[in-house]
Amino acid sequence: MAHRAHLEQTIAGPLEFAGVGLHSGAPVAMRLLPAPAGSGIVFRRTDLDNFEISAIGRNVAKVSYATSLMRQGVLISTTEHLLSALVGMSVDNVIVELDNLELPILDGSALPYVEAFGTVGIKPQRRRREYMRILRPVEVREGGKFIGVYPHADRSEGYSIEYAIDFPAPIGQQYTSVDLATETYGAEIAPARTFGYKADEQKLRDMGLIRGASEENAIVLGTTGPVNGPLRFPDEYVRHKVLDLIGDLALAGRRIEGRVVAERAGHAMHTALVSRLLKDRSAWELATASAEKAHKEESKHAGLAVPALQGV
Repeated sequence: MAHRAHLEQTIAGPLEFAGVGLHSGAPVAMRLLPAPAGSGIVFRRTDLDNFEISAIGRNVAKVSYATSLMRQGVLISTTEHLLSALVGMSVDNVIVELDNLELPILDGSALPYVEAFGTVGIKPQRRRREYMRILRPVEVREGGKFIGVYPHADRSEGYSIEYAIDFPAPIGQQYTSVDLATETYGAEIAPARTFGYKADEQKLRDMGLIRGASEENAIVLGTTGPVNGPLRFPDEYVRHKVLDLIGDLALAGRRIEGRVVAERAGHAMHTALVSRLLKDRSAWELATASAEKAHKEESKHAGLAVPALQGV
């Protein structure tokens, strides 16, 4: 029998969220519902006769300042924070109902989702989880920007990320690395908020963007630092880029087993890597966790005193 730590999972009950879209500024109500094993993440527009769009690479729409999905002309916008929380907390199957085109930005991070999962619980299902195990390097380059995914050198399992950014002052250069197998996503990545420069605000609003942005849902940067500090982490900016990356790579359809390296990348390059992976079937294989790893993770989970997050 499969170990619980490597079974697919869903949320143990429905969850409700409400807020405004970061870019549209439009009010939106959203519900997350448990879904059967093998369903994946499916978005449902309740304002459009429950039209459904699966969170998979072929449905990725044009990407710039957020990651959006489109099918038959119907749009679901700014999906990355929710998808990141689902992957980060090992939730495989969920129906996401919303009554407008853009997900609520909430506090600008994935923390509200992680906290909500904690209140309702996460439930193992009767299906072994499949991983996208990387077999050879796949890279995307654009000028000084870069993203690549590689097999683990020692053929070990897991999902690790290294990210470097270089933004104008007052951010500058930052670097961080994270191993999702260590289960620190909820504490170390989820709380990191989206950010923007006060000087760019009018230009972006004139482009029809950030109409829902405020000091309550984004780090707003002045010339010397955040005007709405303090930061949650000294390197919160690069941690948020990792948060976005995890959400964007969720569109590969399965959790990646490999090492991702990104430098000055963004949503467009993240999703370009997904597209390249899905087109090159020789670069990866579908795999389940080894019995040895499943046993190790089962033992690790057995010692966790987190009753609200069963099976995580």
